[in-house]
Amino acid sequence: MKKTLMSLLALAVLTVVWNLPLHSQTRLKIAVIPKGTAHAYWKSVEAGAKAAAQYLGAEILWNGPAKENDKAQQISVIKQFIKEGVAGIAVAPTDYTALAKPLSEAMQKNIPVVIFDTPMKGEPGKDYVSFVGTDNAKGGTLGGEHLAKLLGGQGKVLLLRFASTQVSTTERENGFLEAIRNNKGIRIIADNVYAGATTEEARVVCMKMVDKLKSAEGIFCSNESTTQGMLLALRKCNLAGKVKFVGFDTSIPLIEAMKNGEIDALVAQDPTKIGYYSVKTLVEYIRGGKVPPRIDTGVQLVTRDNLIDPEIQKLLRMPDALK
Repeated sequence: MKKTLMSLLALAVLTVVWNLPLHSQTRLKIAVIPKGTAHAYWKSVEAGAKAAAQYLGAEILWNGPAKENDKAQQISVIKQFIKEGVAGIAVAPTDYTALAKPLSEAMQKNIPVVIFDTPMKGEPGKDYVSFVGTDNAKGGTLGGEHLAKLLGGQGKVLLLRFASTQVSTTERENGFLEAIRNNKGIRIIADNVYAGATTEEARVVCMKMVDKLKSAEGIFCSNESTTQGMLLALRKCNLAGKVKFVGFDTSIPLIEAMKNGEIDALVAQDPTKIGYYSVKTLVEYIRGGKVPPRIDTGVQLVTRDNLIDPEIQKLLRMPDALK
Protein backbone atom coordinates (compact mmCIF):
# COMPACT_ATOMS: atom_id res chain seq x y z
CA MET A 1 0.00 0.00 0.00
CA LYS A 2 2.85 2.37 0.98
CA LYS A 3 4.66 1.54 -2.28
CA THR A 4 1.55 2.30 -4.33
CA LEU A 5 1.05 5.61 -2.53
CA MET A 6 4.68 6.62 -3.19
CA SER A 7 4.28 5.75 -6.87
CA LEU A 8 1.14 7.87 -7.11
CA LEU A 9 2.90 10.80 -5.43
CA ALA A 10 5.85 10.50 -7.80
CA LEU A 11 3.50 10.46 -10.78
CA ALA A 12 1.71 13.55 -9.45
CA VAL A 13 5.01 15.44 -9.09
CA LEU A 14 6.08 14.49 -12.63
CA THR A 15 2.70 15.63 -13.96
CA VAL A 16 3.04 19.03 -12.26
CA VAL A 17 6.60 19.51 -13.57
CA TRP A 18 5.60 18.47 -17.09
CA ASN A 19 2.80 21.04 -17.15
CA LEU A 20 4.87 23.92 -15.79
CA PRO A 21 5.55 26.79 -18.26
CA LEU A 22 8.79 26.55 -20.20
CA HIS A 23 10.40 29.33 -18.20
CA SER A 24 10.10 27.34 -14.94
CA GLN A 25 11.79 24.19 -16.23
CA THR A 26 15.51 23.35 -16.40
CA ARG A 27 17.70 26.35 -17.20
CA LEU A 28 19.44 25.71 -20.52
CA LYS A 29 22.69 27.27 -21.67
CA ILE A 30 22.34 28.36 -25.30
CA ALA A 31 25.35 29.62 -27.29
CA VAL A 32 24.49 32.40 -29.73
CA ILE A 33 27.27 33.13 -32.23
CA PRO A 34 26.87 36.10 -34.61
CA LYS A 35 28.97 36.71 -37.73
CA GLY A 36 30.38 39.78 -36.04
CA THR A 37 29.88 41.94 -32.98
CA ALA A 38 30.67 45.47 -34.20
CA HIS A 39 27.54 46.48 -36.12
CA ALA A 40 24.30 47.72 -34.55
CA TYR A 41 22.47 44.93 -36.39
CA TRP A 42 24.11 42.24 -34.23
CA LYS A 43 23.37 44.14 -31.03
CA SER A 44 19.69 43.99 -31.98
CA VAL A 45 20.00 40.24 -32.62
CA GLU A 46 21.56 39.88 -29.16
CA ALA A 47 18.71 41.85 -27.57
CA GLY A 48 16.15 39.53 -29.18
CA ALA A 49 18.06 36.43 -28.10
CA LYS A 50 18.23 37.67 -24.51
CA ALA A 51 14.52 38.47 -24.48
CA ALA A 52 13.67 34.93 -25.59
CA ALA A 53 16.05 33.43 -23.04
CA GLN A 54 14.54 35.45 -20.23
CA TYR A 55 11.01 34.39 -21.14
CA LEU A 56 11.92 30.72 -21.60
CA GLY A 57 14.19 30.38 -18.59
CA ALA A 58 17.38 29.84 -20.58
CA GLU A 59 20.80 31.44 -20.37
CA ILE A 60 22.48 33.08 -23.37
CA LEU A 61 26.22 32.74 -23.99
CA TRP A 62 26.97 35.43 -26.61
CA ASN A 63 30.31 35.33 -28.43
CA GLY A 64 31.51 35.88 -31.96
CA PRO A 65 34.30 37.37 -34.09
CA ALA A 66 34.80 41.13 -34.23
CA LYS A 67 34.84 41.12 -38.06
CA GLU A 68 32.26 39.38 -40.21
CA ASN A 69 34.86 37.64 -42.40
CA ASP A 70 36.82 35.97 -39.58
CA LYS A 71 35.72 32.38 -40.10
CA ALA A 72 38.74 30.99 -38.19
CA GLN A 73 37.70 32.86 -35.05
CA GLN A 74 34.08 31.80 -35.42
CA ILE A 75 35.08 28.14 -35.80
CA SER A 76 37.21 28.49 -32.67
CA VAL A 77 34.24 29.87 -30.74
CA ILE A 78 32.03 27.01 -31.93
CA LYS A 79 34.59 24.40 -30.87
CA GLN A 80 34.91 26.00 -27.43
CA PHE A 81 31.16 25.91 -26.89
CA ILE A 82 31.05 22.25 -27.98
CA LYS A 83 33.80 21.52 -25.45
CA GLU A 84 31.80 23.29 -22.72
CA GLY A 85 28.79 21.11 -23.53
CA VAL A 86 26.18 23.79 -24.15
CA ALA A 87 22.59 22.66 -24.65
CA GLY A 88 22.34 24.18 -28.13
CA ILE A 89 24.05 26.50 -30.62
CA ALA A 90 22.52 29.28 -32.73
CA VAL A 91 24.96 30.62 -35.32
CA ALA A 92 25.08 33.09 -38.22
CA PRO A 93 27.74 31.48 -40.46
CA THR A 94 30.61 33.60 -41.75
CA ASP A 95 31.14 31.10 -44.56
CA TYR A 96 28.72 28.90 -46.52
CA THR A 97 30.85 25.74 -46.33
CA ALA A 98 33.67 26.22 -43.77
CA LEU A 99 31.40 25.89 -40.74
CA ALA A 100 29.77 22.65 -41.89
CA LYS A 101 32.34 20.39 -40.20
CA PRO A 102 32.34 21.91 -36.67
CA LEU A 103 28.56 22.24 -36.67
CA SER A 104 28.20 18.64 -37.85
CA GLU A 105 30.35 17.68 -34.85
CA ALA A 106 27.95 19.56 -32.57
CA MET A 107 24.93 17.75 -34.02
CA GLN A 108 26.68 14.38 -33.62
CA LYS A 109 27.25 15.19 -29.95
CA ASN A 110 23.52 15.89 -29.51
CA ILE A 111 24.02 19.65 -29.41
CA PRO A 112 21.30 20.92 -31.76
CA VAL A 113 22.17 23.76 -34.14
CA VAL A 114 19.94 26.55 -35.45
CA ILE A 115 21.29 28.62 -38.35
CA PHE A 116 20.20 32.25 -38.36
CA ASP A 117 20.61 35.28 -40.64
CA THR A 118 22.81 33.58 -43.26
CA PRO A 119 22.16 30.21 -44.93
CA MET A 120 24.72 27.42 -44.68
CA LYS A 121 25.43 24.35 -46.77
CA GLY A 122 23.35 21.41 -45.60
CA GLU A 123 19.79 20.25 -45.02
CA PRO A 124 17.45 21.26 -42.19
CA GLY A 125 16.61 18.30 -40.00
CA LYS A 126 19.88 16.62 -40.89
CA ASP A 127 22.78 19.09 -40.76
CA TYR A 128 20.96 21.59 -38.54
CA VAL A 129 17.57 21.91 -36.90
CA SER A 130 16.15 25.02 -38.58
CA PHE A 131 17.00 28.27 -40.38
CA VAL A 132 15.73 31.58 -38.98
CA GLY A 133 16.11 34.73 -41.05
CA THR A 134 15.15 37.15 -43.79
CA ASP A 135 14.04 36.27 -47.31
CA ASN A 136 17.15 37.97 -48.67
CA ALA A 137 16.29 37.63 -52.35
CA LYS A 138 12.97 39.36 -51.66
CA GLY A 139 14.80 42.14 -49.82
CA GLY A 140 17.11 42.73 -52.78
CA THR A 141 14.14 42.72 -55.13
CA LEU A 142 12.35 45.34 -53.03
CA GLY A 143 15.45 47.52 -53.18
CA GLY A 144 15.87 47.10 -56.93
CA GLU A 145 12.23 47.79 -57.73
CA HIS A 146 12.22 50.92 -55.59
CA LEU A 147 15.44 52.27 -57.07
CA ALA A 148 14.10 51.69 -60.59
CA LYS A 149 10.94 53.56 -59.63
CA LEU A 150 12.95 56.48 -58.22
CA LEU A 151 14.88 56.66 -61.51
CA GLY A 152 11.77 56.40 -63.66
CA GLY A 153 13.22 53.31 -65.32
CA GLN A 154 16.13 55.29 -66.78
CA GLY A 155 19.73 55.88 -65.73
CA LYS A 156 23.05 54.42 -64.64
CA VAL A 157 23.16 52.23 -61.53
CA LEU A 158 25.98 51.02 -59.29
CA LEU A 159 25.87 48.01 -56.95
CA LEU A 160 28.29 47.74 -54.01
CA ARG A 161 28.59 44.10 -52.88
CA PHE A 162 29.60 42.91 -49.41
CA ALA A 163 31.65 39.66 -49.57
CA SER A 164 31.71 36.70 -51.96
CA THR A 165 31.51 34.14 -49.10
CA GLN A 166 28.29 35.61 -47.66
CA VAL A 167 25.20 33.88 -49.01
CA SER A 168 22.74 36.30 -47.40
CA THR A 169 24.16 39.40 -49.09
CA THR A 170 24.75 37.54 -52.37
CA GLU A 171 21.05 36.65 -52.44
CA ARG A 172 20.18 40.31 -51.88
CA GLU A 173 22.54 41.45 -54.63
CA ASN A 174 21.16 38.89 -57.08
CA GLY A 175 17.58 39.89 -56.23
CA PHE A 176 18.48 43.53 -56.80
CA LEU A 177 20.14 42.85 -60.17
CA GLU A 178 17.21 40.77 -61.38
CA ALA A 179 14.77 43.58 -60.53
CA ILE A 180 16.95 46.23 -62.18
CA ARG A 181 17.40 44.18 -65.37
CA ASN A 182 13.65 44.25 -65.88
CA ASN A 183 14.13 47.91 -66.82
CA LYS A 184 15.68 48.26 -70.28
CA GLY A 185 16.39 51.95 -69.72
CA ILE A 186 18.71 51.29 -66.79
CA ARG A 187 22.39 50.49 -67.32
CA ILE A 188 24.47 48.82 -64.62
CA ILE A 189 27.90 50.48 -64.54
CA ALA A 190 29.36 48.40 -61.67
CA ASP A 191 28.15 45.12 -60.19
CA ASN A 192 31.30 43.26 -59.16
CA VAL A 193 32.90 45.51 -56.54
CA TYR A 194 33.27 44.00 -53.04
CA ALA A 195 33.44 46.30 -50.03
CA GLY A 196 34.98 44.08 -47.35
CA ALA A 197 33.92 43.38 -43.78
CA THR A 198 33.85 46.82 -42.16
CA THR A 199 32.46 50.30 -42.72
CA GLU A 200 35.96 51.71 -43.08
CA GLU A 201 36.92 49.11 -45.70
CA ALA A 202 33.74 49.95 -47.60
CA ARG A 203 34.50 53.67 -47.47
CA VAL A 204 38.03 53.12 -48.82
CA VAL A 205 36.73 50.93 -51.66
CA CYS A 206 34.16 53.58 -52.59
CA MET A 207 36.76 56.35 -52.61
CA LYS A 208 38.76 54.34 -55.14
CA MET A 209 35.90 54.53 -57.65
CA VAL A 210 34.96 58.19 -57.36
CA ASP A 211 34.54 58.53 -61.14
CA LYS A 212 31.85 55.82 -61.13
CA LEU A 213 30.14 57.42 -58.12
CA LYS A 214 30.02 60.73 -59.99
CA SER A 215 28.49 59.15 -63.08
CA ALA A 216 25.98 56.95 -61.20
CA GLU A 217 22.38 58.10 -60.88
CA GLY A 218 21.37 55.25 -58.58
CA ILE A 219 23.22 53.19 -55.94
CA PHE A 220 22.35 50.03 -53.99
CA CYS A 221 24.27 48.55 -51.04
CA SER A 222 23.50 45.17 -49.53
CA ASN A 223 24.14 45.46 -45.78
CA GLU A 224 24.76 47.89 -42.93
CA SER A 225 28.52 48.34 -43.35
CA THR A 226 28.41 48.79 -47.15
CA THR A 227 25.57 51.30 -46.82
CA GLN A 228 27.37 53.26 -44.11
CA GLY A 229 30.69 53.17 -45.97
CA MET A 230 29.04 54.37 -49.17
CA LEU A 231 27.29 57.17 -47.28
CA LEU A 232 30.60 58.41 -45.87
CA ALA A 233 32.19 58.34 -49.34
CA LEU A 234 29.26 60.23 -50.90
CA ARG A 235 29.55 62.87 -48.20
CA LYS A 236 33.28 63.20 -48.83
CA CYS A 237 32.65 63.66 -52.56
CA ASN A 238 29.77 66.12 -51.98
CA LEU A 239 27.38 63.66 -53.63
CA ALA A 240 25.16 62.75 -50.66
CA GLY A 241 21.55 63.56 -51.52
CA LYS A 242 22.42 64.13 -55.20
CA VAL A 243 22.20 60.47 -56.26
CA LYS A 244 19.32 58.07 -55.62
CA PHE A 245 20.53 55.77 -52.87
CA VAL A 246 18.89 52.60 -51.50
CA GLY A 247 20.64 50.76 -48.67
CA PHE A 248 20.11 47.72 -46.50
CA ASP A 249 19.60 47.58 -42.69
CA THR A 250 18.39 50.27 -40.34
CA SER A 251 20.96 51.47 -37.81
CA ILE A 252 20.28 54.82 -36.14
CA PRO A 253 22.86 56.71 -38.30
CA LEU A 254 21.31 55.30 -41.48
CA ILE A 255 17.79 56.27 -40.40
CA GLU A 256 19.03 59.78 -39.63
CA ALA A 257 20.66 59.97 -43.07
CA MET A 258 17.36 58.96 -44.64
CA LYS A 259 15.52 61.64 -42.69
CA ASN A 260 18.10 64.17 -43.96
CA GLY A 261 17.58 63.16 -47.59
CA GLU A 262 21.00 61.54 -48.03
CA ILE A 263 19.45 58.06 -48.38
CA ASP A 264 16.17 57.49 -50.22
CA ALA A 265 15.17 54.12 -48.78
CA LEU A 266 16.40 51.28 -46.58
CA VAL A 267 15.47 47.63 -46.81
CA ALA A 268 14.68 46.63 -43.24
CA GLN A 269 15.17 43.25 -41.66
CA ASP A 270 13.98 42.44 -38.14
CA PRO A 271 17.18 41.47 -36.28
CA THR A 272 15.52 41.47 -32.86
CA LYS A 273 12.96 38.98 -34.14
CA ILE A 274 15.73 36.89 -35.70
CA GLY A 275 17.52 36.66 -32.36
CA TYR A 276 14.30 35.90 -30.49
CA TYR A 277 13.14 33.10 -32.77
CA SER A 278 16.60 31.54 -33.02
CA VAL A 279 16.64 30.96 -29.27
CA LYS A 280 12.94 30.09 -29.06
CA THR A 281 13.32 27.47 -31.81
CA LEU A 282 16.33 25.88 -30.11
CA VAL A 283 14.65 25.71 -26.70
CA GLU A 284 11.46 24.26 -28.16
CA TYR A 285 13.45 21.61 -30.02
CA ILE A 286 15.54 20.69 -26.96
CA ARG A 287 12.38 20.31 -24.90
CA GLY A 288 10.87 17.90 -27.40
CA GLY A 289 8.82 20.22 -29.56
CA LYS A 290 8.45 20.08 -33.32
CA VAL A 291 9.99 23.06 -35.14
CA PRO A 292 9.67 24.20 -38.78
CA PRO A 293 12.70 23.81 -41.08
CA ARG A 294 12.62 27.54 -41.91
CA ILE A 295 11.25 30.64 -40.18
CA ASP A 296 10.90 33.78 -42.31
CA THR A 297 11.22 36.84 -40.07
CA GLY A 298 10.07 39.31 -42.72
CA VAL A 299 11.51 42.22 -44.72
CA GLN A 300 10.13 45.68 -45.53
CA LEU A 301 11.08 48.79 -47.44
CA VAL A 302 11.42 51.88 -45.26
CA THR A 303 11.15 55.37 -46.80
CA ARG A 304 10.64 58.88 -45.50
CA ASP A 305 6.98 58.56 -46.48
CA ASN A 306 6.23 55.48 -44.34
CA LEU A 307 8.68 56.15 -41.51
CA ILE A 308 5.93 57.22 -39.10
CA ASP A 309 3.68 54.21 -39.80
CA PRO A 310 3.08 52.22 -36.57
CA GLU A 311 4.28 48.95 -38.12
CA ILE A 312 7.49 50.55 -39.37
CA GLN A 313 8.08 52.24 -36.02
CA LYS A 314 7.61 48.91 -34.28
CA LEU A 315 10.14 47.33 -36.64
CA LEU A 316 12.66 50.12 -36.09
CA ARG A 317 12.31 50.25 -32.32
CA MET A 318 15.87 49.90 -31.09
CA PRO A 319 16.84 47.94 -27.98
CA ASP A 320 17.54 50.19 -24.98
CA ALA A 321 21.27 49.56 -25.35
CA LEU A 322 21.24 51.24 -28.77
CA LYS A 323 19.25 54.35 -27.87
